Amino acid sequence: MVRDVIFGGTNAMYCGKKAARDAVTAADKLTVEDIRRAVRKLEKAGAPKFNRNGKGYYKCIIGSDAKFSLLGDALWEDKGKYQQAEQIENGEIGKVEIESNQILFTDKDGKTIYKTGVMNDPNLTERLHASGAEFASEIVEEASPLMTFFLTWILPVVVCVAIGQLLYKKMIEKMGGGPNSMMFGLGNSNAKVYVPSTDGGIRFADVAGEDEAKDNLQEIVNYLHDPSKYKAIGASMPKGILLVGPPGTGKTMLAKAVAGEANVPFFSISGSEFVEMFVGMGASKVRNLFDQAKEKAPCIVFIDEIDAIGQKRSGGQYGGNDEREQTLNQLLTEMDGFEGNNGVIILAATNRPESLDPALTRPGRFDRRVPVELPDLQGREAILKVHAKKVEHEDNIDFLAVARMASGASGAELANIVNEATLRAVRDGRTKVTQSDLEESIEVVIAGYQKKNAILTDHEKWIVSYHEIGHALVAACQSHSAPVQKITIIPRTSGALGYTMQVDEGNHYLMNKEEIENKIATLTGGRAAEEVKFGSITTGASNDIEQATRLARAMLTQYGMSDEFDMVALETVNNQYLGGDTSLACSAGTQAEIDRLVISIVKKQHEKATGILNEKREKLDELAKYLYEKETITGEEFMKILNE
Repeated sequence: MVRDVIFGGTNAMYCGKKAARDAVTAADKLTVEDIRRAVRKLEKAGAPKFNRNGKGYYKCIIGSDAKFSLLGDALWEDKGKYQQAEQIENGEIGKVEIESNQILFTDKDGKTIYKTGVMNDPNLTERLHASGAEFASEIVEEASPLMTFFLTWILPVVVCVAIGQLLYKKMIEKMGGGPNSMMFGLGNSNAKVYVPSTDGGIRFADVAGEDEAKDNLQEIVNYLHDPSKYKAIGASMPKGILLVGPPGTGKTMLAKAVAGEANVPFFSISGSEFVEMFVGMGASKVRNLFDQAKEKAPCIVFIDEIDAIGQKRSGGQYGGNDEREQTLNQLLTEMDGFEGNNGVIILAATNRPESLDPALTRPGRFDRRVPVELPDLQGREAILKVHAKKVEHEDNIDFLAVARMASGASGAELANIVNEATLRAVRDGRTKVTQSDLEESIEVVIAGYQKKNAILTDHEKWIVSYHEIGHALVAACQSHSAPVQKITIIPRTSGALGYTMQVDEGNHYLMNKEEIENKIATLTGGRAAEEVKFGSITTGASNDIEQATRLARAMLTQYGMSDEFDMVALETVNNQYLGGDTSLACSAGTQAEIDRLVISIVKKQHEKATGILNEKREKLDELAKYLYEKETITGEEFMKILNE
């Protein structure tokens, strides 16, 4: 019988099977003194207590003959232990098997198997003998000392070394290394190899608007197809061809087209990939690149943005870059060394040809320079048609008119114009691109998207209307000015509150002095219209002022269009393909004179524009009112009202 004993003063509280609380007194067979004696033994042995109401107690097992066992809290939690203890006292245990972590036992009939945890009971064996139970204990086999040493010391070391080797191999592969590479693959070129594809890849037919460049490169293709006819006459192909031009004109695409036409392997790498932190790594990459190319000759090696490693070497001790110069020296050696690079053609592209080292651009290295300029009118039309083949469009699109509106756009910008047109068609829920989609996409590229939430006040709207009509009216009343294509006063995301689009009828390569002066007058026409109508000026002419000033200064310093300075270059153009930054090359006194003449030129054309608008005051008011109401008018509508 299991009873819960709680000591309190001289008495002990216990619970029977029915959970009825009774008191054990001195009159009972189990005396308080007996319990206290057992408690002292448990306390001396350090037996754990269970907690109740903040006090520590022991729990007691009492048999039917008033014999008892006191146990701590840890053993009291496992009811099986107390069942085992009671069965031992009653002689009900049949077989017992003692294992390292548990005790398995059966009753006398052997039908039911019980399991309990191992308890700290030194007298368990004697008690089992006394009850007549059969018991046994598992035999713990000791492992071999050699095996123990192997499992404890040798095996962990082997596993750690294997994992380290695997991680090192993965790191090398991820960083482009190999068996012959330098540490962590830093000596590898990492060049992308475009092998001949089944569909032929990019061909010259896919590149439009650069006929002169394609003609120059066609010779390379012919040489790679049949070098014997060139060798028979003693001709040798250029070792290197340098493609120069503004960004987005198709230099990289032309290089890929050469590889596609020649049907040879094509190695592509950027100049910046040769730049490394450690000295000598860039030179190692150059050697690795040419080693790969020689193995697959005939082939083409294309180095994009070669100015990253091909800049002019510094002559002084300070300001140099040892790593870049060593990389350049290795490139020079590979292109014109003792070892021949038969069948390896080097193509390179750059936007800054003036920054390249003269040793790199001399004959024998980069023998030929192929300019890839912005496309002309016919080139823009051809590029638009190439990209339009990839999208669904209407058959009546006038690509010539679109090309005329996209004056000065590169091939990449024209591709973006076509893509913007397709996106606009999708937004409007149409399945084909229309003429208006292409025209609107040009305006998006030039001036940005329409600002739908920009609301001008009525007065501001009138000012913008007069401003834009002022531009258009001055342009229309002058000779040698491009016709007006479109006028709008809808604000754009570029910050423009409106704009006037002028489109030349054809290609225009030269501008005389009169044409530049007329353009300056047109630029000042917006401010002049504000003065004529409102008698005040606003901030809306800031961009016009900037452009007019730049043109007037270029007339004096670059074009020699002045009696004071005649044909003297007073300004140097830097990076002609990247914005055309200029720097003055004159004295401070000359610079002051230039400033005075610039002001004089702009002021004169401003007065000219004001005179035209005063003369056409009625048409100015009529056209401004029409634009105010319509917000957007075409060049035809403008000219119709002007000529009435």
